[in-house]
Amino acid sequence: MTKRIFVVGAGTMGAGIAQLAAQKGFETQLFDVSADQRSKAQQGIHKSLFSLLEKGKIDADEHQAMMARLKVVEQLNAAESADLVIEAIVENLTIKHELFKALEAIVSPTCILASNTSSLSIAAISSALKHPKRFLGIHFFNPATLMPLVEIIPGVLTEDSVRSAAKEMVLSLGKTVAVCKDTPGFIVNRVARPFYGEALRIYEEGLADFATIDFAMTSIGGFKMGPFELMDYIGNDVNYTVTETVFEAFYYDPRFKPSFTQKRLKEAGLYGRKTGRGFYDYSVEKFKPSQDSALLQQIFNRIIALLINEAYDAVLMQIATPEDVDMAMMKGVNYPKGLLAWSEEIGPEKVLAELISLQERFGEDRYRPNALLKDRVKSGKPLI
Repeated sequence: MTKRIFVVGAGTMGAGIAQLAAQKGFETQLFDVSADQRSKAQQGIHKSLFSLLEKGKIDADEHQAMMARLKVVEQLNAAESADLVIEAIVENLTIKHELFKALEAIVSPTCILASNTSSLSIAAISSALKHPKRFLGIHFFNPATLMPLVEIIPGVLTEDSVRSAAKEMVLSLGKTVAVCKDTPGFIVNRVARPFYGEALRIYEEGLADFATIDFAMTSIGGFKMGPFELMDYIGNDVNYTVTETVFEAFYYDPRFKPSFTQKRLKEAGLYGRKTGRGFYDYSVEKFKPSQDSALLQQIFNRIIALLINEAYDAVLMQIATPEDVDMAMMKGVNYPKGLLAWSEEIGPEKVLAELISLQERFGEDRYRPNALLKDRVKSGKPLI
C-alpha cells in the first residue's frame, strides 16, 4: 500500500492533490521549481486546512496531524523515498519528458510514476522512461479536494499490478475511479467537448447570445453552469488549449474543431473570471437571456444531441464501459444525468433525428450520428 506521495507542481491542481493526500493520512511532499509558487501553495493549503478546523469539519488533533504530514520541499531529490509520484505541471510534452527522466534517476525501482495530464498521451509521456511499465495517468478534477472523480489511464506498457496499486491508492483517497483507455481527452474531456464547441458554434451562427445559450442549458437541462459561464470559470486559456489538443490528437476530426471566438479571447488575455473578463465582463451585469421557449429548447436539443453522440462514441471505441462513461460525466463535471441514461429519457430516436437534421442542414461530418447510436435505435436495446 502506497504510504508516501510526492507531488510535482504546486499550482492549483498540484496543491489540491497534496492537500487531499495529507488529509487522507499520506505522508506528502509538494515540490515546485518556483519558490514563489511553493510559498503561495503552502499558504493556500494552510488557509484551507484552518478553514476546515474553524468550520468544525476536523478537530485540533486532526488539523495538527494533517499539517505535520504535508511538507513543501525545495529539491526534487526529496522524491527518493516516495512510493508514488504525481506530476501536475504545465501541459508540455518536452518539459514532462525532462521531469520524468530526472525523477527516474531519483526514485526507488518500486515507485509508481504518474501524470495528472488532462489531454496528453500517456504513452507519449512514458516514452522518456527506461521503465514505462510503472507509469500511468491519474487524472484528478479541480478542485481535487472536492471533486469525486479520478480517471486512471494505463498506458500500453503499464503493468496490471501498477494499475491495481494506483486504483487502490485513489480509492483510499475517498475518490470514485473510472478506468479508461489512453485516448485524447480520456473520458470527461473528450465527451464534454460539444458542451463548449456546439455552444460556441450556435453563438457564431448568430442564433443566440452567451446568456441565452447558458440559460437554455441551466433552465432546461439542469446544468449547474452554462457553457460560457463554465469556460470563463475554467479559464479560456486552459479550455481552449484542451480543445485544440484534442482536435489535433484526433487528426483534426471536425467534431472537435476549436472556435475562433474563444481563440481570440485567449490571445487577448481575456481568460474569464481570473482576469475579470472573458465571454462575460465581470465588472458589469450580465446580459439578460431571451425567454423564447422555442429558441431555448432548440439550443438545448442541439447541444445535448452532440453530447450524447460523443458518449456513444466513447463506448463504441471501448474508451470505458457505459456505466463508467455516465458516472464520469456526473462525478467529473457535475452533469445532472449520465448522457447514455439521458438518451433513454429523451428517446434515442429523437437524438438520432436531431443529428441527421443538423448533418443534412450543414453538410458537415461534425454532426455524423454515431454507429452505436444507430444500432441502439434499430435494436431497441439500451446500453445502460
